[in-house]
Amino acid sequence: MIILWRLTTLCNLACGFCAYDRTVPQPRVHMPADEVQRVAGLFADYHQRTGYPVLLSWLGGEPLLWPGLLPLSQRLRQQGLRISMTSNGTRAWQDGAAPALADAFDEITFSIDAPGALHDALRGWPGGALKLERAIRALARQRGARAAPRLRANVVLMHATVEHFPALCLQLAKWGVDEITFNQLGGRDRPLFHRQQALTVADVAQLRLQLPALVPRLAGRGVRLHAHDAYLHRFQASAQGIALPMAECEARRPTLFIDEQGRIGACSFTVDTHAIASSDLRQVEDIGTLRERLRQQRRERPATVCSDCPSTQVFAKFGT
Repeated sequence: MIILWRLTTLCNLACGFCAYDRTVPQPRVHMPADEVQRVAGLFADYHQRTGYPVLLSWLGGEPLLWPGLLPLSQRLRQQGLRISMTSNGTRAWQDGAAPALADAFDEITFSIDAPGALHDALRGWPGGALKLERAIRALARQRGARAAPRLRANVVLMHATVEHFPALCLQLAKWGVDEITFNQLGGRDRPLFHRQQALTVADVAQLRLQLPALVPRLAGRGVRLHAHDAYLHRFQASAQGIALPMAECEARRPTLFIDEQGRIGACSFTVDTHAIASSDLRQVEDIGTLRERLRQQRRERPATVCSDCPSTQVFAKFGT
């Protein structure tokens, strides 16, 4: 079971493609700590009782801005859960950060979109790429003293960056990442930016030409680049304006999603139309019924977004 959990909508960067850009006026919401601890404890009890593996993956905003994330993650790991997060890296590069992060997480995904100055400009973070390099290299060095977290880089591909993707991947390999994943730029959060920077048909064709040589080249350096053909088909359909409906996603989707309001859904795209409140989880047995309850809600009230499913999980983002 993989739980993607958005703890906060607070972020300290200014990414023009993201809903949580610090420059966008909006309420910033933290999920209350007592509720996070209570529900996470139920997942830990579920794992201990059933032996079923559970991965909690913290999202934001920037999850390291959620107070108490490191000690909570350490405690949950001691209870047998695997813990990961996706971070912009702004709190990961300072002296002493690497050992603390290695104690708290089994996996860390860093968001980086392009080499050097282009990444810095896209994220509104001068010097950010150099600081990310420092953070990743420091975490990679932890392997000499302890089991370091698995290090992943996730790249948002857009019109201005797709040509730089091979160079970025080779750079990340030098820094010490274990895996590289990528998303196409989505249009739900910032439609104007999307109109300017969405991948074109030519961009997707260029990507498909790059990947057959890039995947084995990175594998030779010990880095896994996830680039399944079904995932690239999703990119091509998006660029061509072809809808890919998904009436039943359960067999394809390994994840559940929890947002900062405590709504539990099949994915982040459908949580507005059908969800279960975290407050409804009162005992361990409730964890085991989540998927079926959500499936019934989807069947009774199909979400409009499912007529052109945007979920990366459903389209084999983590395939090879």
